[in-house]
Amino acid sequence: MRGDVEWGSVPGLVRSAAERYADAEAVVDGRTRISYGELGARVERAAAACVASGVALGDRVAVWAPNSLDWMVAALGAVSAGAVLVPLNTRFKGAEAADVLRRSGTRLLFVTGTFLGTSYVAALRRAAGEGPGAGPGRGPAGGRGPLPGLPALEQVVVLSDDAPPDFRTWKDFLASGEGVGQAETAARAAALTGSMASDIIFTSGTTGRPKGAVITHAQTVRAYEIWSDLAGLRRGDRYLIVNPFFHTFGYKAGVLACLMCGATMIPQPVFDTDTVLANIAAERVSVLPGPPTLHQSLLDHPARDSHDLSALRLVVTGAAVVPLRLVERLRGELGVDTVLTAYGLSEASGIVTMCRRGDDPTVIASTSGRAIPGTEVRVEAQPGEPGEVLVRGFNVMRGYYEDEAATAEVLTEDGWLRTGDVGVLDERGNLRITDRLKDMFIVGGFNAYPAEIEQRLGLHPDVADVAVVGVPDARLGEVGKAYVVRRPGSVLTADDLIAWARREMANYKVPREVRFMGELPRNASGKVVKGELRGRG
Repeated sequence: MRGDVEWGSVPGLVRSAAERYADAEAVVDGRTRISYGELGARVERAAAACVASGVALGDRVAVWAPNSLDWMVAALGAVSAGAVLVPLNTRFKGAEAADVLRRSGTRLLFVTGTFLGTSYVAALRRAAGEGPGAGPGRGPAGGRGPLPGLPALEQVVVLSDDAPPDFRTWKDFLASGEGVGQAETAARAAALTGSMASDIIFTSGTTGRPKGAVITHAQTVRAYEIWSDLAGLRRGDRYLIVNPFFHTFGYKAGVLACLMCGATMIPQPVFDTDTVLANIAAERVSVLPGPPTLHQSLLDHPARDSHDLSALRLVVTGAAVVPLRLVERLRGELGVDTVLTAYGLSEASGIVTMCRRGDDPTVIASTSGRAIPGTEVRVEAQPGEPGEVLVRGFNVMRGYYEDEAATAEVLTEDGWLRTGDVGVLDERGNLRITDRLKDMFIVGGFNAYPAEIEQRLGLHPDVADVAVVGVPDARLGEVGKAYVVRRPGSVLTADDLIAWARREMANYKVPREVRFMGELPRNASGKVVKGELRGRG
């Protein structure tokens, strides 16, 4: 692949883009517009500041912030300094973010100030200010950072002009790197090899315990060169990145893919249909990947016809089910030339299968396409029958970060990754995902894991037992429904529990319905029979 030779690593990709597309517009973020040459300079400055701040090769650096130019510069600067990027979900509450920071041993954190009315700094202080014994997976004693509950975290940089006394502002952080020369940062980037980790994407499994999929530089550049080629992304495209940067779909299929092709990046921090429509029209957006709910919202918006959407030519989406009508409407009503579907998971660099340009609309709507080059896909079942989907190839993670037991559960000795998803392969190799062994459900494009939600709900003092399942929702695709057994004497209501959950976990995880029961149905081994719960409605 060209990326393996020409780029070799993510910082190599950044430098190459800055040189090849120097004068092309790279990022439009509000009133800020910068070229690829300017983006390269900003990343270089951030890398120098990371070096000056003591970031060493292999150190974990996290970013907890919405989509923005500053997110890109902070993340790419850290990776260019040899750090391993740990993106944090902006929907996390303080305790959830602190848990990932603790488990990853993050040394430097970039965090937004206030986002959607929430102070991330205050949330983190509440969750990690109680001392080094706080929570599972605590870091080594003797940390010298600003948060006692996160002893490995040495510095927190707030991506704004204001910061608490023991944190740093973005401006002051960048200024700290002025004494670091280009030769030093170039040497740091040159020390990286394709086999080194570029990022750790934390996900959750059936136990609800966060696990970090370790992905290398070579895997990243190869996978998203393939993605860009199959999608047909090209120089001059204007890409509205609504998919969150903390997710592979936003960071790698968004930022990195644009760097490869010289496309213009237009980050949008929150999905809002009116803003998306306005951006498409004002910026002549040509590329808009996202979950089916995003595109459905655009098509159904009453003011759609008052916006010029004629520049839109490429849509990439993915889900267990993409309605054929959606594909037909995108092509017919909006005139989108290329609509593609794909399937991936964090443990496989975010991409496993993808449709090809020219595929029939029924194939695009009913399947997630075929295995990408360099990847094998098989289903543990007879041909045409559903079974667990297994993946093998260059894109499969090295393993879960510092979790050999969890790694052994999903990686076979001969290199196959057990995805936990159930699917069917047709005679042409197109994969159709039909179910999830792990009971995971997708809420408006976000993966929600019942076990994780159940663990959090179980902390409520009035909850004796709980099970969560995904149920259909017209707007979001699926939402959570909780079946709860109250403690004796409790008068807990559904509204009370939902309100409590909204304070304790990301909104997409919060159940939209609660049903109280005397007891949960269990099998002989004590496991909850969720199929029976779904049947009860």
